[in-house]
Amino acid sequence: MGFTLKEVLLQNWDYAMDQEDWAPPLAAALQGVNEEQALWKPKGEAGNSIWETVNHLAYYKERLLRNIKGLPPLPDLESNTATFTVTESGEEAWKAAVERLKNVHAELREYIAALDEDGGPENKRTELLMSLVLHDSYHTGQIVLVRKLQGSWPGQRSFD
Repeated sequence: MGFTLKEVLLQNWDYAMDQEDWAPPLAAALQGVNEEQALWKPKGEAGNSIWETVNHLAYYKERLLRNIKGLPPLPDLESNTATFTVTESGEEAWKAAVERLKNVHAELREYIAALDEDGGPENKRTELLMSLVLHDSYHTGQIVLVRKLQGSWPGQRSFD
């Protein structure tokens, strides 16, 4: 017996945030990060801070969630680059940004859990959700790389 689309999506959704697989989940990549580490950027123009990346991930999840709930869309931003911003400061604001990301991820998981086994009639949304899994994985890798550059990620890691 094969897996349903819903089962595959739920499993991958969980791998993206909470469950270990071939790559660390986002929650593990963010665990123990303080404000200073969250704001640190590698030298050069190409790097984003961990906090900027967290805000970017939350933005796109919130955008989809608002669409699903029939709420007014988020304001249009001038570019994708504008989603990589930090407008607050302080340890509590950093923790709130992480909680915001985890909460919107959890709300979208509830939506996935309520889907029909085949993903329901909203296959475009199902496609967008799977795309967000890949998006999370991509940016989790960036967060891990930033942490390695900082020296705040172990050289060897066990997840048994």
